Amino acid sequence: MKLLSFVLLATVAISMTGCATLFKGSHSTVCFDSEPQGADVYINGQRHGRTPFALDCSNKQPLMVTFKKPGFADKTCVIDTKIAAGWVILDVLGGLIPVLIDAATENWYSLESTEASALLEVDSSSTDFACQMGG
Repeated sequence: MKLLSFVLLATVAISMTGCATLFKGSHSTVCFDSEPQGADVYINGQRHGRTPFALDCSNKQPLMVTFKKPGFADKTCVIDTKIAAGWVILDVLGGLIPVLIDAATENWYSLESTEASALLEVDSSSTDFACQMGG
């Protein structure tokens, strides 16, 4: 009887929470790297570190990532978000409450990639060309 009560209670508790909220969470660890290393990384306009490093990022908004290193051209990439269909399907199978919870918390979203890297190219416009004339 106690086991049946426990199973029933656990089933009710799980059905009252969205699958993505319960199992996935709202952040992902993203790894940043560049060649050459040592580039400053700006995410959505704010500096967050120097390559290589990893950072916990929200799954709920796209990341505009810019790599900057003196003497090299800046490189920018975007890590978009996507709705993970598997979580939506699990929520629908669980009933209305899980759908409402994950939709409200936006925990259905994931980042399209957990890695961002850049091959930096020498910026020829920033190179000083000193001319020496012999005579």
